[in-house]
Amino acid sequence: MKTGIFGGSFNPIHNGHIELAKKFFNKLELDRLFIVPTYIPPHKSMKDYIFPDQRFEMCSLAVKGIDGFEVSNIEIKRHGASYTYLTLKELHSLYPDDELYLLTGADMFMTLHEWKKPEVIFELSTVCGVSRNDDDTAVLEKQAEYLRSLGARTVVLDAEIITVSSTEIRNRVKNGEDISELVDPKVKRYIKEHNLYR
Repeated sequence: MKTGIFGGSFNPIHNGHIELAKKFFNKLELDRLFIVPTYIPPHKSMKDYIFPDQRFEMCSLAVKGIDGFEVSNIEIKRHGASYTYLTLKELHSLYPDDELYLLTGADMFMTLHEWKKPEVIFELSTVCGVSRNDDDTAVLEKQAEYLRSLGARTVVLDAEIITVSSTEIRNRVKNGEDISELVDPKVKRYIKEHNLYR
């Protein structure tokens, strides 16, 4: 079983996340993909942070009906800072026969070697990055080569993706602007009903 792990704060999850996850799913020919919302993201500030359960619920709404996609609360249940190496260890113990693929955007891929216990990440998963343009591809390929020298298995995908920012969405909501083209309609409704990011 080929299993993708796509983690993030998803604050909120948006169409860019879903499109990227679908590209990974199809190009890597995955059997399933776990969307994994963090409990506390180690690399981000807590500004505009909302409860993990609400982010989990929005992720569940966004992937509803997408074959092979599941939302995992593995990091939310664990509490504390959401370190990827711990998540991979837990998933490996739950699914020992699965090939795990860690899916990241370009920025995250460039810093993987600085994450906590990168050697565990490299041992338990194939690390995957996606480039947004030709300039990105060359930089990511160089990084992939460096990560391989550290013992990692790597994949760099070349995929045009829409650029959407969760920060932009939160700001739009705060300013009373429309977010219809940026998030799933069910996510938009949830944000409105729960008065998030106001």
